[in-house]
Amino acid sequence: MPAKLSVNLNAVAMLRNRRDLPWPSVTGLGRMALAAGAHGLTVHPRPDQRHIRFSDLPEIRALIDDEFPDAEFNIEGYPTDAFLDLAEANEPEQVTLVPDDPAQATSDHGWDFQGKGNLLRAVVQRLKSRGIRVSLFCDPDANRAALEAAKATGADRVEFYTGPYGSTYDDPARAAEELEKLQISGRIAAELGLGVNAGHDLTVDNLPGLAGAIPELLEVSIGHGLTADALEHGMAGTVRRFVKACG
Repeated sequence: MPAKLSVNLNAVAMLRNRRDLPWPSVTGLGRMALAAGAHGLTVHPRPDQRHIRFSDLPEIRALIDDEFPDAEFNIEGYPTDAFLDLAEANEPEQVTLVPDDPAQATSDHGWDFQGKGNLLRAVVQRLKSRGIRVSLFCDPDANRAALEAAKATGADRVEFYTGPYGSTYDDPARAAEELEKLQISGRIAAELGLGVNAGHDLTVDNLPGLAGAIPELLEVSIGHGLTADALEHGMAGTVRRFVKACG
């Protein structure tokens, strides 16, 4: 089965927030994405609300519930109590936990599963007790010991950080090296019974290589590249392009 596409709406929200106006509409473009074939919508509500606002979350939840009941809502963030309360209040199908400092521009590294195991175990248990699937952001070259520690938290999936792969857009040799790391880590994760997601700097051009290297891939979450593509092809056309690139 091809990997499913979750459209990250953060870049849309960041553009909206440049003015005190309601456009572009986060829910409106989310609706277009789902109608064009996206499997779900992703947001990363940071404490400073510099892109997704907390008030966007119930509107996205209602959009999915009312119009696309088979779609999924994925909420990303660092597991502070405030974030966990916000996530639980909006009942996502999946929460993706990231180790970001709140001041970071974007996610750029995975969890230290062995060093943060106790923290993650408690958070994973809390979320799963509410019926929420949990994915943990993971370095692309995670070894078996790290992935065993991820599995020990009780998480359902890992999301491999594909930024290093995405940065090789002009260097095929480096791209092959990064794909090999992801392939090895993906295989280990699957052997351990962890579902495999991926995200960061994925494009129509590099998605087929990723999907070919990781046949276990279940889901990709894409925001920046997809939003940039939508400026040229429109949201619906872009989603169809990315769904096709997923395999």
